[in-house]
Amino acid sequence: MHIQLKKRPKSPIIIEGFPGFGMVGAIAAEFLIEHLKTELIGKIVLESTPAVAAIHEGKFVEPFGIFYNRKYNIVVFHSLMPAQGQEWDLAGIVLDLARQLKAKEIISLEGVGSVSEDAETHKVLYYATSPAKESKFKKLKLDKLNEGIILGITAAILVKNSTFPVSCIFAETHTNLPDSKAAAKVIQTLDQYLGLKVDYKPLLVMAEKFEAKLQGIMQQSTKAQQDRDKKACGYIG
Repeated sequence: MHIQLKKRPKSPIIIEGFPGFGMVGAIAAEFLIEHLKTELIGKIVLESTPAVAAIHEGKFVEPFGIFYNRKYNIVVFHSLMPAQGQEWDLAGIVLDLARQLKAKEIISLEGVGSVSEDAETHKVLYYATSPAKESKFKKLKLDKLNEGIILGITAAILVKNSTFPVSCIFAETHTNLPDSKAAAKVIQTLDQYLGLKVDYKPLLVMAEKFEAKLQGIMQQSTKAQQDRDKKACGYIG
């Protein structure tokens, strides 16, 4: 595993949105990349994962891309591919880059399972390691995640980190399938937190587009790995 970086912004805010429950983080990060007109400044190469690449609408999709928006000085870690078994390594890379760039803050975007029976409810919760950042969330009148289990890369970042303010924005979701409405709630909260001036009118329409994109890539990726496994079995037999 290694990182390739073309630019090194100074003191950015780092946002990570990796696949997780409801694919909320991945969809939200995808929206940020499109809405904020970011540029690809680097990527993570995971040689221990299956060699699968995706093409969408004639364009190559970086499995683990690093994007930058100059206006708001934001670096976005984004992936459309699951990274089971690589969480600790990816968290280490996020934290290492944060040290190199002297990041102001790391923001994690995630989905969490909902306890509400109302499928239309997508409550947003937060968790912050910094009292100053927690105060900002309280002003938004959000509920803090006081009890719960955090999984994946966000959990690994929280465990390994001892240097940077880490803020987590969670949206409740009722499905493990891509949930664009929950992702839209995350974006709305992030906008209020950072003042990104998001145009909310096309938000859900665009989120649904990203949802369809993710579903297509996930299905193709799964099929490609199954086909590869079948070929491997054929060679052995």
